[in-house]
Amino acid sequence: MGDGHHHHHHHHERDSARDIGLAFFLNLGFAIAEIIGGILTNSLAILSDALHDFGDSLILGVSWLLERRARRAPTARYSYGYRRVSLLGAFVNVVVLVAGSVYIITEAIPRILHPQDTDAVGMMWFAIAGVLINGLAALRLRGSGSMNARVVAWHLLEDVLGWTAVLVVSIVMQFTYLPVLDPLLSLLIATYILYYNVAVNLYRTVRLFLQAVPESIDLDELRRRILAIDKVRAVHHAHVWSLDGAQHVLSAHVVVAAGVDKAEVIGIKQRIKQDLLGEHIEHLTIEIEYEDEDCIMGSTWNGAAAGTTTSEE
Repeated sequence: MGDGHHHHHHHHERDSARDIGLAFFLNLGFAIAEIIGGILTNSLAILSDALHDFGDSLILGVSWLLERRARRAPTARYSYGYRRVSLLGAFVNVVVLVAGSVYIITEAIPRILHPQDTDAVGMMWFAIAGVLINGLAALRLRGSGSMNARVVAWHLLEDVLGWTAVLVVSIVMQFTYLPVLDPLLSLLIATYILYYNVAVNLYRTVRLFLQAVPESIDLDELRRRILAIDKVRAVHHAHVWSLDGAQHVLSAHVVVAAGVDKAEVIGIKQRIKQDLLGEHIEHLTIEIEYEDEDCIMGSTWNGAAAGTTTSEE
């Protein structure tokens, strides 16, 4: 008597994909210009920020692709749809940024010991362009309705702060001869990218790949809430995992009293659905079992099954 409910929340505003696409092309074009500018001005700080922008371009590209495919129906082969493509994008992004950051750090350390002259005025103009382009893209995206677009907007605002730091350093260098500031700033930016992507993004991506329970969900609390429903005797084989970090999947075996009729079973399932509202559960599957039957998974429900929570009645 398995019960599968599929809730599809694809009510993205029509302009979200277009806004993310615009931000993607702006960021990618500017990242390429930065690489050229970093070489021309002999500035490692600009090259390290180019790396940051290039990484964000990858994130934007994947977000844009996902936003455009958001309404695409699941297929026979990909029954959950294409949301987990974002995990591949996140993994590629981490690998690119980590490799680039290690390269920048190996370049920056010798320059700190033996500083080289940089074109501070050129750095300043690139920094101003960086603040304006990333700032305008962030403002454009903050007005979009989708969660995807809002997350991307925060990435762009982070870039604005990085470019502000480059701008301050370039102005200081125009008035004081301190060429060591450029490799120091590049080391700071590269270390931040490395830490953030290894300690935060890679950790999150691996957790999603391993189908860990989402951090926002307390599985024991969910079990207790289901168990509190009248006529429910036990909850076991309860699993929650995330498709993409935002939309989740839940399945559980719910054991009900032996005398429960069809109408009561329907009521219990409706109550469970109500209790899970707000948890971003996109795919919900409830297996109803009676307390006098064996679990379909091959074990009895009363304590023998994995993750069993029983009523204390």
